[in-house]
Amino acid sequence: MNINERRKLIEEEVLEKGKMDIEDLEKMLGVSAMTIRRDLMHLEKENKLIRTHGGAVPAKGIIDETSYENKEKQQLPEKKAIAAYAATIVRPGDTIILDSGTTTHEIARVLKSRSNLTVITNDILIAAEFLNTSVHTIITGGELQNQVGAMFGPHTESLLESIHVDLLFLGAHALHPAAGITAPTLEKAKIKRLMVHSAETTWLVADHSKFGKSSFASVCGLETLQGIITNDNVSMKEAETYHDTVIRVPSQKEGNANENRSYRR
Repeated sequence: MNINERRKLIEEEVLEKGKMDIEDLEKMLGVSAMTIRRDLMHLEKENKLIRTHGGAVPAKGIIDETSYENKEKQQLPEKKAIAAYAATIVRPGDTIILDSGTTTHEIARVLKSRSNLTVITNDILIAAEFLNTSVHTIITGGELQNQVGAMFGPHTESLLESIHVDLLFLGAHALHPAAGITAPTLEKAKIKRLMVHSAETTWLVADHSKFGKSSFASVCGLETLQGIITNDNVSMKEAETYHDTVIRVPSQKEGNANENRSYRR
């Protein structure tokens, strides 16, 4: 196999699997880690992939952070439907984390009429939904990401490391069957990992536009989740490649949620 053939194979493997580690490419191709790194650098310069710590993800399907205003307008009916279903999982007396994001913001809008509920969030826009309500609200604190209203940094991490909650609704920047859940920055990925570690149960809430994509920093594998709540633009066949429990909620008001496995909490 010559150098061009090897690089073409690397490109194809990364695109197909969503993420490849240098160690796995070494074993597959029988060349040194240094050779693989040079190949990845070359392919990145050609915009064929994006190098990550210890590997690479596809250039196609990579998505970057966008402003809250832009994200809020996208797939809004789907997000509202996902939020309505997610809220049915929350029980009286629960302590929950709402991750930063527009889908979790919609969950907050549904939950703000509840009582006997504690919500922890790293999102000032989500926290604001609970002003003048009976919901006990805790803000993580930290450095504010002005563009989206999320908080991160040592103060945020310290709070998340010190708590244990019943339930986490985790937002997704991107998810892929092989790459799992990914985020646009290392800081955001770390916050999400700490949330997952703090929660007894984690549900991913993500509309169809997040599927089949990957971003820069790894959060966790899909096996970590209790399940995924999405909309029915995701086909049953596609859903089965992600998780055993995928709730597919119709975007319109009529009809019931479709799911490939029933869930009882």
